[in-house]
Amino acid sequence: MLKVTNDQVAGHKAGDGKLGPLIDDLGRFYKPLQSNERGSNELTFYTSFSTNTRIPGPIRRFFPNFYGTQLVEASDGSSLQPHLVLQDFNFGRVNPSIIDIKIGSRTWDPQASEEYIQKGLKKDRETSSLPLGFRLSGFQIYQNRELGFWKPERTFQSLSADEVDLLLRKFVSSNTSANLDLQPDCSFASIVYGGSTGILSQLLELKAWFEDQTIYHFYACSVLMTYEKEFVSNGKIPCAEIKLIDFAHVYEGQGVIDHNFLGGLCSLIKFISEILITPEECTTEASPKDIQKNQIYFEELIK
Repeated sequence: MLKVTNDQVAGHKAGDGKLGPLIDDLGRFYKPLQSNERGSNELTFYTSFSTNTRIPGPIRRFFPNFYGTQLVEASDGSSLQPHLVLQDFNFGRVNPSIIDIKIGSRTWDPQASEEYIQKGLKKDRETSSLPLGFRLSGFQIYQNRELGFWKPERTFQSLSADEVDLLLRKFVSSNTSANLDLQPDCSFASIVYGGSTGILSQLLELKAWFEDQTIYHFYACSVLMTYEKEFVSNGKIPCAEIKLIDFAHVYEGQGVIDHNFLGGLCSLIKFISEILITPEECTTEASPKDIQKNQIYFEELIK
C-alpha cells in the first residue's frame, strides 16, 4: 500500500487532497510525472542517466535508482496517474535530519518560457541563490523523543550568509531549537560533516566529477544532506549522506562544464569547511568579491 511520506522537507507535498509523492514499504518513492515539458524532461534525464556508461559507478550513488514509471492512484484521489518510481532515500532510516539545498546562482533553464525566466530571476535575486550560489529550500532537524522534529514554518530561502551559516551549524548541534538566538554547539560537526565518509568528503567527490563532466547541465536541482542525529547521540555511526534530487530542468551539456552548479557546490563546500575549522563561531560571510563575481556571472547569463 502506498502512503504519504513524512520526511519531505520541500517541494509539492501530498496530503489534504493535494498531488504529491508517495512511498511504499519496499523502499520505493513514487513521484507524480508532470504532464508538461518538465515531466518529459525529468523522464528523459532518468532514462539517459540510468543507461549512460560514462557515469562513474561511485557517482551513481549520489543519484536515485530509477525503476521506470508506473500508473498508481494519485495522492489527491483524482485517478490513476503516471509516476516516476525511484529509490526512497529515507527508507530504513529512523528519525532523519534533512536539509534540502537548491544549487546554483541561476535556477531557471535556458529553454524556459519568458514568464518562467522572469519568475526565476526575481526569486534568485530575492533569495541567497545569487549572492551565495545556493539557497536552503527546507529542512527538518530531529531534537529528541519528547520534542520530535524541528520543522520551521517560515521560509528560510531569503537568508543572509550569517543566517545560512547559523542553520548549517544548528543542523549538526545537540542543542537545536526554534530559538535562533541560541548559539549552536556544533557537537556533531566533526562526525557528520568531517571524516573520510562525512558530508564534506562526499561533496568534494561530487565536485571533482562536476569539474570534468560535460554531459549534463543541472538547473534547480537540489542536494539533500541527511543523517541520524539520534544515532550520533548514542555513539553510533550517523549514516551521513548527500543525494541529488529534482531533475525536471536538466539539459545536455554539449561539451561545456556546468559552471552554474559547480559554483554553487563550491560555495556550499566553503560553508561546511568553515564550520569544521571554526565550530565555535558563526563567521562565514559572502565576501564583496564573491558577491560581485556572482553578480557579473549572473548578468552575463541573462544577456
